[in-house]
Amino acid sequence: MRPFHLAFPVTDLEATRRFYGEIIGCGIGREDPGCWIDFDLFGHQMSAHLRPASAEPEACGGVDGDAVPIPHFGVVLKMDDWKALAARLEAEPSIVWRLKPKIRFEGQPGEQATMFIMDPSGNALEFKGFSDDAQIFAA
Repeated sequence: MRPFHLAFPVTDLEATRRFYGEIIGCGIGREDPGCWIDFDLFGHQMSAHLRPASAEPEACGGVDGDAVPIPHFGVVLKMDDWKALAARLEAEPSIVWRLKPKIRFEGQPGEQATMFIMDPSGNALEFKGFSDDAQIFAA
C-alpha cells in the first residue's frame, strides 16, 4: 500500500506539534516555522498548515514558493505512475489545474514531483511522486 498525504488547517502550530508529536507519537519531518509541519502518521504524510480562524474557506499555504490550496488531499505514487498520471491529466482539457506538474525541493531532502487539480465539487487534490520513498519524510 502507498502512503497517503493529507494537508489540513490548524490554528496553533506548537499545540499541533505537541499533540501529534508527543501524544500521538508521530515523527516530525520537514517544516517551515510559522507556516507548516509535516508529520509521519503511521507511514502516511500529514501536513499541518497554519490558517488563522478568520481565513477564507479556500486559503492557500506556501510550499517551496508555490501557493497550494488548503485543505487538500491526495496520494503518493511511484514516480513512473505519477508521470503516467501527469501525462494523462495534461492531455485532458476538462482538468482544472491549481498547480501544473513540477518538481519541488529540487536537489534537497524531500525532492518530489507534484501537481494539484480540482475535482468537480471544488475539492483540491495533490498527487506526489518520489524517485526514492526514503525521501517522503526526509527533513
